[in-house]
Amino acid sequence: MHNTAEEFDTVIARCRQIYTLKMKDYGPSWRIMRPQTVNDQLFIKAMRIRSLETTGVNMVGDSIDGELVAIINYSVIGLIQLEKGYSDTVDMSREEALELYDKYIAEARALMLRKNHDYGEAWRSMFGTSLTDIILTKINRNKSIAANDNKTLISEGAEGNYFDMLNYAVFYLIQLMEKDEK
Repeated sequence: MHNTAEEFDTVIARCRQIYTLKMKDYGPSWRIMRPQTVNDQLFIKAMRIRSLETTGVNMVGDSIDGELVAIINYSVIGLIQLEKGYSDTVDMSREEALELYDKYIAEARALMLRKNHDYGEAWRSMFGTSLTDIILTKINRNKSIAANDNKTLISEGAEGNYFDMLNYAVFYLIQLMEKDEK
């Protein structure tokens, strides 16, 4: 029997640990990133996953799960940047960056639980490669939205895409954990 909420929490604990350690190393240096830069960072990570899935060749050594953790953390950064706007300087403390991280993770978790209920955990039957493709689609949507000054006519907007990318990356990490357990 699966407990998606617990699995989500396990994945996020690892992501938050890495985010916290990076805050100690660099602080919130990402505050200077404009929306397109955050989207391009996400794009790089997702394309690397796709390349690893497609070729099976890993010349750098970083794993798919490490790139998924980065997608989760950059999605949170994207959400923070949407709320605060980008800055020309590092204008946020590490503590504030962690508080905002926790705020957006809590929102993502609540959204995941609602959608997971309505969709019947369909993601458990999906291929990891499909999750990667959906994440790439969401990134490309955000790139288009950013190019349109973050305005949409009918779509949910960049915020919804960041939350979806985060949750799809969590789902993929849960699938990888379950595969390792077998």
